Amino acid sequence: MYDKLILLPLFIGIGSEDLQTILGTTKFRFMKLEPGKILVRESDKCELLYFLIDGTLTAATASDDHRYRIAEFLHAPAVIQPELLFGLTQHHTRTYLAHTACNLFALDKSEVLRLMDEHLVFRLNFLNTVSTAAQRAARLPWQRQPDDIRSRFTAFVRQHSLRPAGEKVLHIKMNDLAREIHESRLNVSRLLNTLQAEGLLTLARGQITIPALEELREGPLHTAL
Repeated sequence: MYDKLILLPLFIGIGSEDLQTILGTTKFRFMKLEPGKILVRESDKCELLYFLIDGTLTAATASDDHRYRIAEFLHAPAVIQPELLFGLTQHHTRTYLAHTACNLFALDKSEVLRLMDEHLVFRLNFLNTVSTAAQRAARLPWQRQPDDIRSRFTAFVRQHSLRPAGEKVLHIKMNDLAREIHESRLNVSRLLNTLQAEGLLTLARGQITIPALEELREGPLHTAL
């Protein structure tokens, strides 16, 4: 457990003596998830802070009107939505389920508050994590808007993702995607087929799989649309 704890985002930098104290005094709730089992659903109240210590979770997010959703993968070690433990809206915004066999532990809010009070590094890690998420969200409306179809599609996927890299699976109808990126359905179809020919994504009915979002760089296509 000690070796796992020192790798987790909120515990990085805490000295060995303090970590031993934390292990001896903190009420950890351990759990195992088999592939396909749900950890939390979107809109569930965030009453526990979850830490993924082994395995991979799928994180799925749906639009408010449920016309489209995106799924991506969260690998251990990771902490799950710490920004939602406090604040105005204390409900999960994503559904997390096990993609592989997963080991996790959870802390209730009182334990998190105690750790923040007793361990400065834990408090700073928590504040840095929440502050970074808030600052990134605050910058989004001020970023330059893309002016070509490929850039708009790439920006759309990135803005709806936890990370701007890795595999993403977008479940969306062609008409809805065209509406979201302000393009015609024909142009969107041409774009996606060109990207598929380049090996940057694969298409299925109502589904777009992007193996590595970082490879889908913004910029005009070589092929005129």
